[in-house]
Amino acid sequence: MKKTRQIRIIEVKSEVGAGTRGASLGVDAVKIAALDFRSTFFRTRRSINIPDDNAALYGVVESRYAKRIRSVIKMYERIGAAVRDSLKDGKFPIIISGDHSNAGGTISGIKMAYPDSRMGAIWIDAHADMHSPYTSPSGNMHGMPLASVLGEDNIENKVNDLDYETIELWERLKNVGDISPKLDYRDLLFMTMRDFEEQEGYLLKKNKVKNFTTSEIRKTGVTKVCREAMKYLAPCDKVYVSFDVDSMDPTISRGTGTPVKGGINEREAADIILELVQNERVCALEFTEINPTLDSENVMAETVFEILSKVARQIEQI
Repeated sequence: MKKTRQIRIIEVKSEVGAGTRGASLGVDAVKIAALDFRSTFFRTRRSINIPDDNAALYGVVESRYAKRIRSVIKMYERIGAAVRDSLKDGKFPIIISGDHSNAGGTISGIKMAYPDSRMGAIWIDAHADMHSPYTSPSGNMHGMPLASVLGEDNIENKVNDLDYETIELWERLKNVGDISPKLDYRDLLFMTMRDFEEQEGYLLKKNKVKNFTTSEIRKTGVTKVCREAMKYLAPCDKVYVSFDVDSMDPTISRGTGTPVKGGINEREAADIILELVQNERVCALEFTEINPTLDSENVMAETVFEILSKVARQIEQI
């Protein structure tokens, strides 16, 4: 009899890394969508709720170029521990999180669980998320998760002068789990990425980072693109898939803080994720940046739930 994989839902309501408020409500919005669909999804599957540090949102911002980085470090450590333990328990973690800075915690957890394994990441997102405190124009940490796990400062394109404390905290963030870097540029692949700053563009070009654009996905077809993606990451033992809802076009829903025109549609998003998780090297999946305060009809959360429920069923059948 074929062995099935068990999923473990990890709920992360942290939005301390975002510049727009409301992503912390994304988890509950997805659960409300499940209720609206009269689904038993969350009743029949175990969830872990990671304590957030959102109270820091009411405090003073200490690090101008790395806003609330102390809280982000806490979240990396908490998420990392939960993801590590889930993988060691033989579970497939599906993370539903607030802002995209949380993805750095997920990657940390995967690397902590498999320190000797080569890890790949498929970043399905409108943005590159490769800023560091040295280059960030906003200081919002949800634009820095990839730089943190790549161990990237991008000093060549430095525009910000950091104080000693911020430098020390950034080093701590990069080294969560006592491993840095956790990811290599050659093992990073983007899908639908179409919005980035000059400093990020420098890194993308310098490191020849692969990106499947929306037009390429439509021209080549989802199945072929996903097969090419997994072939590209063939040297990797484990692969993480991060799905930022702003990878989808804003015509679907405005329920995310950083919408960008030219994204994929709901069907394409679902087909991409369903295709990718068929590969047993894919070990974790994350949904992020759902903001119901920008979406009066809860359309984005409903879209995510429909994808989530299909993907979970497929994973459990593999």
